[in-house]
Amino acid sequence: MKRTLPLILCAGSLLSADPVNIGETYGAAAKRLIDAALVDEDGMRRLQYLCDRIGNRVSGSASLERAIQWAASEMKAVGLENVQTPSVKVPRWVRGQESAIMLEPVNKPLTMIGLGMSVGTPKEGITGNVVAVSSFDELTALGRSQVEGKIVLFNPPWLGYGQTVMYRTGGPAAAAKLGAKAVLVRSMTGTSLQTPHTGATGYQDGIPKIPAAALSVEDAAMIQRLTKSGVPVQVRLSMEAHQDADADSHNVMGEIRGREKPDEVVVLGGHIDSWDIGQGANDDGSGIMATLEAVALIKKLGLHPRRTIRVVFWVNEENGGAGGRAYRQMIGDQVKNHVAAIEMDGGAERPMGFGFGAGGEEGPARGSVAANSVSPAAFQRAVEIGKLLAAIEGGQITPGGGGADIGPIMADGVPGFGVQTVGTHYFDWHHTDADSFDKIVPREFQLNVAALAVLSYVVADMPERFTEIK
Repeated sequence: MKRTLPLILCAGSLLSADPVNIGETYGAAAKRLIDAALVDEDGMRRLQYLCDRIGNRVSGSASLERAIQWAASEMKAVGLENVQTPSVKVPRWVRGQESAIMLEPVNKPLTMIGLGMSVGTPKEGITGNVVAVSSFDELTALGRSQVEGKIVLFNPPWLGYGQTVMYRTGGPAAAAKLGAKAVLVRSMTGTSLQTPHTGATGYQDGIPKIPAAALSVEDAAMIQRLTKSGVPVQVRLSMEAHQDADADSHNVMGEIRGREKPDEVVVLGGHIDSWDIGQGANDDGSGIMATLEAVALIKKLGLHPRRTIRVVFWVNEENGGAGGRAYRQMIGDQVKNHVAAIEMDGGAERPMGFGFGAGGEEGPARGSVAANSVSPAAFQRAVEIGKLLAAIEGGQITPGGGGADIGPIMADGVPGFGVQTVGTHYFDWHHTDADSFDKIVPREFQLNVAALAVLSYVVADMPERFTEIK
């Protein structure tokens, strides 16, 4: 039975009272939520519709806007209140036709995909000899004399996404600074069956913008073998990629209003946009559908937390982050009433638990508990909540939380949780045509729904906020 505090307690005495026993207070509700999630089929049904009937959802596209309107109707259908689609301006990048072919030493089509936000080539394409490097240091050592007028291939060893993605984001600017006319990058994955991976790249003011594309792991390795052996490699790259004027788009949000403190908010969600390939199933259709289903089950079971639980599907995470910034601007000084933020944006493989901290996605949260911008006692409270998920082995709490969409509010001190899964195959599918509904394992999706439901409900209902736990 849930223990409640007498209403006559003042705020000061509430904070000095013995801390709530999470297991005793919320064990029964957690079990109900887990049991309901593990037999639920509505979340998978919605995810299948999103993938098969709407498909990929790049910012500025008609399919994204269809997804937004459909998502709002689904929030209303499950009984969420205050459903809104606040306007957000988003970039509109168009891929167009693209190809790459090796001309020397053999004539061979290359398996490629243009990087998001890249500029295009001239209509006739760009032809050049390839210089292959494994690191920025190798590129710098070559100098302008050996790079100018060439196509640079970055083929770094795979050390995991976080340590390797810098070659995709920063490679074009680094190569252009030395006079390169185009860039090819090894796809950001450890496993490939001739599958190229896209993703956003970036440019720097004052440095020419040059076309950039990803190659399959196999083709990148082949080119590097050839150049290392002293064999000249010539490639022609053709890309119609271009940037149109910014487009009108929207975040999507709905909520369960809190019974006692409706102005205090626990926000959870993921991003509704995807790249323009595949179906955006794991990245991040599974995240938005799992968070929606988690809150739908809380409502379905008649659980009414103290605080408001708000589901947000942020737009434009993939190539700009406009949705997260627009949400932060929309809430204004009400950011102080955000008790916690939860993001799922790592696929729907089996959940292990949550990273937890404050300070932003790449800020102090990436480190020890002391550097986590939450007190040790608050971190321990999160650990106790995690224990409610012991039955599904999904409650491990580690330092360092957040995600790209909740980063703007975490920067203002809102504690953040990021779903952590086993991550066995996520980067096999990430940003590819292979990110499709068939990769979703129903039981693993249900486990994510269970974990999100328990965490969001307890955080929204427990007497203290994390920032009040000292």
